[in-house]
Amino acid sequence: MEHKILTGLALSFILLFMTGFSQAALTTIGTATYAGSDYNLIWDDDNNGNSVVWLDYTQYIHSDNIESWVKGLDNALTYNIDPVYTVDWGINSWRLPETVDDEYYFHWNGTSTGGYNITNSELGHLFYEELGNIGLYGTDGTWFQTAYGLTNTGVFENLTTSLYWSTQYANYSGAIWGFNMYLGSQSWFVKSMFGCGLAVRTGQVSAMPIETPVPVPGAFRLFGLGLIALSALQRKKRLIED
Repeated sequence: MEHKILTGLALSFILLFMTGFSQAALTTIGTATYAGSDYNLIWDDDNNGNSVVWLDYTQYIHSDNIESWVKGLDNALTYNIDPVYTVDWGINSWRLPETVDDEYYFHWNGTSTGGYNITNSELGHLFYEELGNIGLYGTDGTWFQTAYGLTNTGVFENLTTSLYWSTQYANYSGAIWGFNMYLGSQSWFVKSMFGCGLAVRTGQVSAMPIETPVPVPGAFRLFGLGLIALSALQRKKRLIED
């Protein structure tokens, strides 16, 4: 019984150590000052295979003005990146989240251009995969799923249950793609509506090496205690056997 308890404690410490140092998919890497206020810069290291940074700011805006608004962010933001991180923006600018543009057809299984559970668009990927939310429809067609909608915003502080604008709908110059954060649905909309803007920018983020000594994190201490307990148990077992 004692052997099982000590072994369990040691394994628990080891698991805690490993979990504590895993990297989250969404990481706040600093802030950007916009219109006199600071908003978080959130790094997504796997946005459909790309490294991107989201500006955690929601702009309520008419769809006709959304492109000019997002392009103006390049000259409107002042950055305060956490010293732990470096960001290589390359030649990229702030932009609207992208949607794979094709002929519209509706479904709920995630393979369509419109409907639910779509994750190949950047807003759909954020809603479903990064934040772990549920759409009104399940992939099997189940309607009115329990706890659907934007129930989890993760490290975002300014996401709302609104319609967010995406990229141009190529089949009709007077239309734009949009993602409904309340329902988890994607569709195209005529450019005569108000909705919300959320800006994203492609950027390569890396952590800087720590040069100054730092206190040993609690996870390391717990890890060490677990190893000590396991070692003591093994010695006691050998003494009994001898």
